[in-house]
Amino acid sequence: MTAILQVKNVTKRYGGLTANNDISFDVAPQEILSVIGPNGAGKSTLFKQIAGFVTPTTGEVIYKGAKISGLPPHKVARMGVVRTFQETTIFKSMTVRENVIVSHHLRSKASLLGFFFGSSQAKADEVEFGKSADDIIDFLGLQAIRNELASNLPQGHLRALGMAIGLATQPEIILLDEPFAGMNHDETMRMVALVRRLRDERGLTVLLVEHDMPAVMKISDRIVCINFGEKIAEGTPSEIQANPRVIEAYLGSEDAAIGM
Repeated sequence: MTAILQVKNVTKRYGGLTANNDISFDVAPQEILSVIGPNGAGKSTLFKQIAGFVTPTTGEVIYKGAKISGLPPHKVARMGVVRTFQETTIFKSMTVRENVIVSHHLRSKASLLGFFFGSSQAKADEVEFGKSADDIIDFLGLQAIRNELASNLPQGHLRALGMAIGLATQPEIILLDEPFAGMNHDETMRMVALVRRLRDERGLTVLLVEHDMPAVMKISDRIVCINFGEKIAEGTPSEIQANPRVIEAYLGSEDAAIGM
């Protein structure tokens, strides 16, 4: 496997607390890889280090052969590794389309002054971003709500909008932070289908942190399980379901916890 992303011996300490301890794994191009673990296992800290929001104490994150750990998030995003959030990146007073257009800012060719004074480059950017936003909205099936205020959207559409905002940056790797949280079964299955389309039709590599184990088992090519900050297992969904250390980490509740 030629990895597009490598997490190499990543450790993160906060004083006397070790949030992640010597975690390593590779991610193949166009793979869907899920990171799971009980609450407090260190999943979010690991994601933050991959996306540039936190710098590892030791170890490194490599993307397409270049070290990205330690770079600020906007530089990591420009390189092609983008983390979506649950709702914090959404402007609730804007429409769906306006949110997606605004999120193209990383791709702007015009300067801030250019946008302020309406330069020809700024106008060209606005036209390009509008077309791109419409393409993304159509791809995600959000045509019917493109002019709806984000504040009026139900949970499932908010998650899809968060994904649209991520797509606007033209990532090669998209990190999804609990994309199925708060959804009912039907909403979850629609989102599972959308995530698959990101890989199958857009060619993206997908990493996700998620607590919904049936959805994780359904969607993942491979799974990394961490507990108390350490990687305890890595493998296919069937291998993870049968792993004694994973079962123990989830308190032996196979049916409810890991989708068995």
